[in-house]
Amino acid sequence: MDVSIGLIEFTSIACGIEASDVMLKAAHVTLDFAKPVCPGKFIVMVHGEIGAIEAAIKAGLAARPTVVNHLVIPRTHPDLIPAVNATLPAPDPAALGVVEYFDITSAVIGADTAAKASNIALIEVRLGMGIGGKSFVKLTGQVSDVTTAVKAAERLSHDQGSLVSTCVIPSPSPALFREML
Repeated sequence: MDVSIGLIEFTSIACGIEASDVMLKAAHVTLDFAKPVCPGKFIVMVHGEIGAIEAAIKAGLAARPTVVNHLVIPRTHPDLIPAVNATLPAPDPAALGVVEYFDITSAVIGADTAAKASNIALIEVRLGMGIGGKSFVKLTGQVSDVTTAVKAAERLSHDQGSLVSTCVIPSPSPALFREML
């Protein structure tokens, strides 16, 4: 089944909580999370059918003008939500790719884009906690696949100014890779 997601990143915790309630009352969507993140921002992510997601996001955006960024992704990659929740097992890596962003929304879009662009495994999509509001995506696979996925994520976010940095590490040290899980 195709799953669509919607996410709004707010500059205010109180406004984010209020807008989250509005979103959930506006459409039949499932709440993935609604939580504060660094540095004092708030994010809410919902999933469901695309029409309901669009309605919920529209209601959330109208409820409060304190939005950093937002997204709607129809037909997300099946590994995206588990990677955001850090529940995916990591296979033995031939290469490790990391894509770092200034904001949370860009990391979610980047992860979905990377996963759809190449035969890689998402490891984690870290969303702004304990890292000053930045976010990053970790992925693994063969070197050529990781390179393709990282480049796809770079192209998507470069024009928005949300990209901080990327790297592709062929044959990462097993100690480093275990530490990164």
